[in-house]
Amino acid sequence: MQKLDVVQKKILSGQDLDRQLAYWRFKSQKIVFTNGCFDILHRGHIDYLSKAADLGHVLIVGLNTDDSVRRIKGPERPIKDEFSRALILSSLSFVSAVVLFDEDTPYNLIEQIQPDILVKGSDYNSEEIVGYDIVKAKGGKVITIDYIEGFSSTRIIERMRQLGEE
Repeated sequence: MQKLDVVQKKILSGQDLDRQLAYWRFKSQKIVFTNGCFDILHRGHIDYLSKAADLGHVLIVGLNTDDSVRRIKGPERPIKDEFSRALILSSLSFVSAVVLFDEDTPYNLIEQIQPDILVKGSDYNSEEIVGYDIVKAKGGKVITIDYIEGFSSTRIIERMRQLGEE
């Protein structure tokens, strides 16, 4: 199997996701879930995702579709299309699966996955994180991770615009 095929097989939906979840649960693997737009992958994302992956055996990343990103961040976003963003994320060795979702929040996806651990950035209050109720009801954990100061896609985009104007 080619390396790109291996990476693409980590982008899951529908029955493939359900089959993979059943396998991981059969193997008693601790499932960690996080989500985001991941428009321009940067050092802060890598730090955050690797720390999330360290919390369990499996890291599933919920990825907003292009339409979802536009609704949340505005008509000029995303910079990269959903397949490109999914492919980049799935190429990370510590990401087990990438799942696209079209809603504004990943609530339905969290309900389907039933992760053992739900992770978001520390700019969120745990009780306010979407899916908190689902994870806590099954005895799971909701954990926040600190971001590396100075790294954000918005900052990178702003800097690129400034350079273009100079």
